Amino acid sequence: MRAQVFLQAKQPLQEVELATPVPERHQVLLSVRACGVCRTDLHVVDGELAKPKLPLVPGHEIVGRVVGMGSDVDNFALGDRVGVPWLGWTCGECAYCRRGQENLCTFARFTGYQIDGGYASHTVADARYCFRIPRAYSDVEAAPLLCAGLIGYRALRMAGDARRIGLYGFGAAAHILAQLCVQEGREVYAFVRPGDEQARSFALKLGVVWCGNSNEPPPQPLDAALIFAPAGDLIPASLRAVDKGGIVICAGIHMSDIPAFAYDLLWGERVLRSVANLTRFDGEAFFAAIAKHPVRTEVHTYALSDANRALSDLRAGRFSGAAVLVPAR
Repeated sequence: MRAQVFLQAKQPLQEVELATPVPERHQVLLSVRACGVCRTDLHVVDGELAKPKLPLVPGHEIVGRVVGMGSDVDNFALGDRVGVPWLGWTCGECAYCRRGQENLCTFARFTGYQIDGGYASHTVADARYCFRIPRAYSDVEAAPLLCAGLIGYRALRMAGDARRIGLYGFGAAAHILAQLCVQEGREVYAFVRPGDEQARSFALKLGVVWCGNSNEPPPQPLDAALIFAPAGDLIPASLRAVDKGGIVICAGIHMSDIPAFAYDLLWGERVLRSVANLTRFDGEAFFAAIAKHPVRTEVHTYALSDANRALSDLRAGRFSGAAVLVPAR
């Protein structure tokens, strides 16, 4: 099979030929149809996430067709379309797993980090952690749902019934959540990098009630703020933006250092918390939500051989929405 392989931090991925993997008893072998390019992939290749498996095939927003399976797979059949998320395996036995927090499993393994992912023509995945993809979405359209959608939705659930929601960093996750929130009757306030008129226009097109720079206050206090940009200085800014009793949710796996801020910003029973990974229940709840409130993913496709360019474009903010790799058929 063909694959883009990560060998060393801050070095380009290398395109190589590898032996097609053989699925173990709980695994499915997939012909990859599309794989999203996530900001977490950037954190891996830029050396911001420690100790990835090396060599590594990145990618954890995978849509594929089942072309082989292990002996214990009973939830999929040959030819089925399967979605593979970030959470690739958990132990099922630690304290976190036993109390329904498998996202915090002490021994969890993650796709495109400790498990080879979808920057390839084929991959294997544990069938117990895969999802069926709604028919309404093409392979390319579905790929960003597997992380930008799932992790974003977990962050949104932490906001509870908040009516006025701020989204900091209007990329793949925010553009999906904005559509869902608008359909649910919430008010969405988008925050973009100063001078990014492309992002501002994109956000307004999706129905947000206001879009401003990430360093300016919204026109009225927010009930909740969701941070998708990996910039620590957005935490004091977002705490200033939320009302008393409001919540700030950090939805990324990596963030730059958080600057010191006055206790007054946190006082008033404001809450600051993070999102870590996802659970299988998050996937089930998210796909049920978008069945009721359909979303459209803005995608920009790249050939598998252009993976480095896709990562570079994401790093530089050259597109709105999400990038998706499409292996040649």
